[in-house]
Amino acid sequence: MLKRSLALAAALAASAGLALAAHSSPPGKFPVTVAAANGKVTIKKQPRRIVSLSPTATEDLFAIAAGKQVVAVDDQSDYPRRAPRTKLSGLTPNAEAIAKLHPDLVVVQFDANKIVEALGKLGIPVLVEPSATTFGDAYGQIRQLGIATGHRKGAAHLVATMKARIAALVAATPKPSRQLSVYHELTPDFYSATSKTFIGRVYALFGLKNIADAADSSGSGYPQLSGEYILSANPDLIVLADTRCCGQSRATVAARPGWSTLTAVRRGTILTVDDSIASRWGPRVVDFVRAVARAVRSVEG
Repeated sequence: MLKRSLALAAALAASAGLALAAHSSPPGKFPVTVAAANGKVTIKKQPRRIVSLSPTATEDLFAIAAGKQVVAVDDQSDYPRRAPRTKLSGLTPNAEAIAKLHPDLVVVQFDANKIVEALGKLGIPVLVEPSATTFGDAYGQIRQLGIATGHRKGAAHLVATMKARIAALVAATPKPSRQLSVYHELTPDFYSATSKTFIGRVYALFGLKNIADAADSSGSGYPQLSGEYILSANPDLIVLADTRCCGQSRATVAARPGWSTLTAVRRGTILTVDDSIASRWGPRVVDFVRAVARAVRSVEG
């Protein structure tokens, strides 16, 4: 149950193993001011002790060559492996525990426990980099981290590389002869992600019809579907983003009552994706796009 909750929390806080190389660059001029989600944040000098409480920000920092400046990351930051993972929580951050690390920059996904105010009183700058809902949001956060850490060129190179690779993958994928439908599974109890989420933007690149859209009565972007609804929608493609947290696989899906009749199950068009790759909006989104492109081609094949 805990693993399932964490998987859903990560996806709800969101919406991808290739690490894109980034060019390191000499430190930019400081102080700098970054327009983050929590307003304009001034960083007086290049950070040497960064704490990241956001798994996506952690990936971004290492990808722009700021990894050597990172002294600690939260308990959910599992990539890259060399990241200094700790027991710090991004969901329930503790200002005292963070301050003991003497950071000169902290990056968070959201302002839980009023962490921005608490660290601000200690003179520690905090950047809030929330869940991206568009590719533009994701690229913007990378650029912000580049400015904040003195790696503008590394950030610019990463963004350009991501854009080029994603565009190439989309261009190389033939347009299906008919519109294909997709069901994205966040948890085995059928929480999904609609087209308004970052996850949904990936499917939109290929013109896929997201079956969760019509079921999102609350507008949250992450509705809980029912087994009956999914069976009636009969998606052409099923994407499992609960393989690591919840042990879901092609076999477990096929064994669900009634699911053996689904088109995706009969044709084997079930894509299994690492949970973290499918729920983050950093450099590994290229891997997610590549996997979806391959799956779209297999549906047509």
